[in-house]
Amino acid sequence: MKDPEHLRDKLGRKLLDAKKARKPFKINKSNLFTKVTDLAGIRLLHLHTTQFADIDRILKKIIGEQPIDLVEGPFARTWDDEYRKYFQQLGVETQESETMYTSVHYVVSSKMKTTMTCEIQVRTLMEEVWGEVNHTINYPHPVDSVGCGEQIRALARSTSAATRLVDAIFATYLDFRKQPLPIDRLPKGRKS
Repeated sequence: MKDPEHLRDKLGRKLLDAKKARKPFKINKSNLFTKVTDLAGIRLLHLHTTQFADIDRILKKIIGEQPIDLVEGPFARTWDDEYRKYFQQLGVETQESETMYTSVHYVVSSKMKTTMTCEIQVRTLMEEVWGEVNHTINYPHPVDSVGCGEQIRALARSTSAATRLVDAIFATYLDFRKQPLPIDRLPKGRKS
């Protein structure tokens, strides 16, 4: 659930943006649960990137079978060109992330009398580590420290490298699993 102070801050920023743009502020009590799509959220964490394709397929199947609608997404926020290509190959819209944030987002809404939205975020465990550190330091307002900013960016790069390493470990493991097990390579008639 969104922290009440973060919600207050978000609404204040949206109000200021509307005033600057000389547009009406369109969020009120009756539409809060649909206009602010991240009041409630679900985060799905996985070990390696290639698991996402199955997660996406299963999520879409669940959404199709339940009394919910897919309102937005999926879209992948990423700063990494290789991951951008991966998501695009799966037909997932990508969005540039200047903050070095990486996550795939879906917004769903209930098919009930009172419509409510929920954001589903899908990311690797490594991306979750970066996300939690960055969120603690930079949300709802970025910290005004060059040192912290550089360290967060270094952590994003390290996180990306760690994600790639985990991806490589699983690719190697899956390739290895195709090979006969050592016991299967023993000469006939010989027991270990």
